[in-house]
Amino acid sequence: MIVITLTNCPPALRGDLTKWLMEINTGVYVGQVSARVRDLLWKRVQDNIKHGSATMVFSKNNEQRLDFRVHNTIWEPIDFDGLKLMLRPSPARIKKLSEVRMGFSKAAKIRKAKQMSGRQRRKPLPDTYAVIEIVTTGPSPLEDELLEIKALMVVKGEIQSSFCRKIASINFPTAEKDEENNRSDITHAIADFLNFVGDVPIVSHNRDFIYGFIRTACERCGLPLFSNRCVDIVALARRLLDDVKNYRVKTLLTHFNIEASDPNDCETTKELYDKLINFQDPS
Repeated sequence: MIVITLTNCPPALRGDLTKWLMEINTGVYVGQVSARVRDLLWKRVQDNIKHGSATMVFSKNNEQRLDFRVHNTIWEPIDFDGLKLMLRPSPARIKKLSEVRMGFSKAAKIRKAKQMSGRQRRKPLPDTYAVIEIVTTGPSPLEDELLEIKALMVVKGEIQSSFCRKIASINFPTAEKDEENNRSDITHAIADFLNFVGDVPIVSHNRDFIYGFIRTACERCGLPLFSNRCVDIVALARRLLDDVKNYRVKTLLTHFNIEASDPNDCETTKELYDKLINFQDPS
């Protein structure tokens, strides 16, 4: 079952969707289609809606029994301890997101004062965790491919073991055929990864990007949905740092004077996490 809601969409797109779905109200479409048809319909919506907006909710075999996608909306998909939720920003938040941060805001100063006084309660950060990074052909879990998945198992700050699997791609270049022969089938690679990390917490940068690809792979391979608790470097840095222009990896590395040959390497992510932990608790 899927439900698609369109706003300010071209009439041609509305007529196109009625070939597959029932329009129960203006711009609201309901129907039962396969996952393949669902993905094709959503791509068609994205390609033809122009300046309009769209939301799709559909049934899925996960804990929530549903999933959703948005296009050109102010709703923000967020991950909350393994559950996918939608956050609609308030007018104040929309304004804040559009502003260029210049120095410390009043709210930031208050937050910093609470941190210094010890009145702000902090969630304990794990001392046993797995750092994960991935290599993909692009930014979309639905349209692009997962090429490599890497992980480090860390216990009390020390690296105990490592994991790396290169994954065979259906679009892999012919010139790299020999290397492709050394790549794992995606089902075996993801199963090995799930076995490696077990149920320990995860540390990563940009959790939604990484979890999106891994969960999509789990679903396609018929494997349990990856739902480990995650400490997102971006969220942690936003909570602790007020004097950086953004929270991209290179910006944070520059802020902490970390030299890294590969900004997207697990060792680099671990070093950045260590710096943030020390910043939070310098003792």
